[in-house]
Amino acid sequence: MGKLVMTVDDSSTVRQVLEMTLTEAGYDVVEAVDGRDALEKWAENPIDMLITDLNMPNLDGIGLIKEIRQNKEHRFLPIIMLTSETQPEMKEAGKRAGASGWIVKPFKPEQLLAVVRMVCPI
Repeated sequence: MGKLVMTVDDSSTVRQVLEMTLTEAGYDVVEAVDGRDALEKWAENPIDMLITDLNMPNLDGIGLIKEIRQNKEHRFLPIIMLTSETQPEMKEAGKRAGASGWIVKPFKPEQLLAVVRMVCPI
């Protein structure tokens, strides 16, 4: 079994691209449709890395990261924001919440994999 990456995005298309890209590279993937769904699935899965969108219904990416970072066990968990937001103040908010990195949509699969392999090698 490979490392388990949780992908969180309200777009099914983005989730499909992430799932295909990551599984072909040897990672296992669990998907969530928003932050609330992610927290529910988080309790059932030993996650090695999180890739989350910023703008989602119910609980956005910043709120999700803050929730996860409250647990000291997840202090060093790699968390990547994958979003169309490019404003420096949004990047800073993600960083303050505890994001490890930031990738702007649209992204190239090889760009994503380079980041994933750097922070969560198999």
